[in-house]
Amino acid sequence: MSLRRAHGFTLLELLVAMAVFALVSLMAYGGLRTVLQSKQATERQAARIQQLQSAVLMLERDLGQFVARGIRDEYGDAQPALRSADYGTVLLEFTRAGWRNPTATARSTLQRVGYGIEENSLLRFSWTVLDRAQESAPNRATLLERVREMRLRYLDAAREWHEQWPPAAYSANDPWPVPLALEVVLALEDMGEIRRLLPLPQPVAADSATAVPAAAAGAGEEERNQ
Repeated sequence: MSLRRAHGFTLLELLVAMAVFALVSLMAYGGLRTVLQSKQATERQAARIQQLQSAVLMLERDLGQFVARGIRDEYGDAQPALRSADYGTVLLEFTRAGWRNPTATARSTLQRVGYGIEENSLLRFSWTVLDRAQESAPNRATLLERVREMRLRYLDAAREWHEQWPPAAYSANDPWPVPLALEVVLALEDMGEIRRLLPLPQPVAADSATAVPAAAAGAGEEERNQ
């Protein structure tokens, strides 16, 4: 009667197999961890870029709806349709059109908005009225975080740049000027400086060729009545 000997793994072979498996698993986990970290970094960067694009697009849309309508501030003083501001955190303030009114509230479609920096964040300010009372407070919305600085320059009709608007040489007896374009520089903590040049709609001047003098209009009316 012959006996068959059972074959199996020795303890040493099991230890070697487990060591190889652990090494392969560690390498696979390291690769997976690198991929996940890269994916998270890419998603954070994409979200950051999207936030930046949304903030710049909001500013572009507001300036694209600019209208030359001055206001009166909290103290009753007349202010131009667009001005650089240095009070509080507001750096830029202007009037825009196209304020939607889906509920048909009894209010104007014009809106006064502003932009500024507070606690390293770019904020958008908006007022519910144009000519403000002393208790008028703006609504605030955070557009972009990690912003170190916001710098503005204004291009006038003579193609000259100004650090403030209206320019220092402006006379109060002259009509409120409107810049041709606005240069915006945002200094970000993680992406450096972002520079944009944004044109502004210009007020439509009356066409003197089609304008009818009042005296001529009155004479024509008299002829028709005769």
